[in-house]
Order: sequence, then structure tokens, then C-alpha cells
Amino acid sequence: MDLCSKCYRDVLLKEQEQAKTKSTIETALSSSSTSAPAHPSPPPPAVDSLPQPSPLIALESSVSTSPAVGSAVHTNRCAACRKRIGLTGFTCRCGITFCGAHRYPEKHGCGFDFKTVGRDEIARANPVIKAQKLDKI
Repeated sequence: MDLCSKCYRDVLLKEQEQAKTKSTIETALSSSSTSAPAHPSPPPPAVDSLPQPSPLIALESSVSTSPAVGSAVHTNRCAACRKRIGLTGFTCRCGITFCGAHRYPEKHGCGFDFKTVGRDEIARANPVIKAQKLDKI
């Protein structure tokens, strides 16, 4: 099978859905056969008859239609000088990509609070250990 990556992914998703449906049907048939063996239930309608959008396409469309406010979309340009950056882009902790000249927080006026984050990391790494005031008897 010579398939592109998208088509191959779609084929895999269909196979997984069919396997999942088949296992669900088998469990339903096994439970129904133990409860009512005289009347076999008709098979459920085929899943392939209803066109369903793949989860990946739905996920991509929801991401593209409603981007989160304040989140930076990964681009190939520096956010400060709009210089084109290839593989040498630097992502700041604020989530924006910059060139080599603007990668430092003081160069691009970063609004990220490094002090608070540092304090939180130190507090998590070094918990306070206190001895009890009275010995237990």
C-alpha cells in the first residue's frame, strides 16, 4: 500500500474504530446470548454508512478557528524585529520566538515574572522540615 501519511493515518483510525466496534459487538452478543439464547439480536447498523469527520480534522479545525488569547502562534519570524529565523529561533519563557539578538528578556521587554517562578521552584525543591516541639511518649 503506497499511502501518504494523512491517508495512512485515516486508514489506521478506521481500522481501530472497526476493531473497537467489533469488540463491542462481540461483548454485546456474548452477554445477550447468555441472557436470551432463543432470540438472536439483529446486528447493529454498519458504522461505515454514516460519514463521520475524523477526530484529527475536527481537532485541527477547532484549533484554527479559536486560538487562545495571548498565546503566540509559532512563526518563522522574530517577534521584535520581524527578521526571518530558521532553525536558530529561540523561544522565550513568555512563549514567543525571537532571533539571536532579541532572545534575552531584557532585549525584548519580556513580561515573564522570573523571580516568582524561581521562588516557587526553590520552595518546591526544598520543603521546610521542622522538628516537633514536644517529644512523643
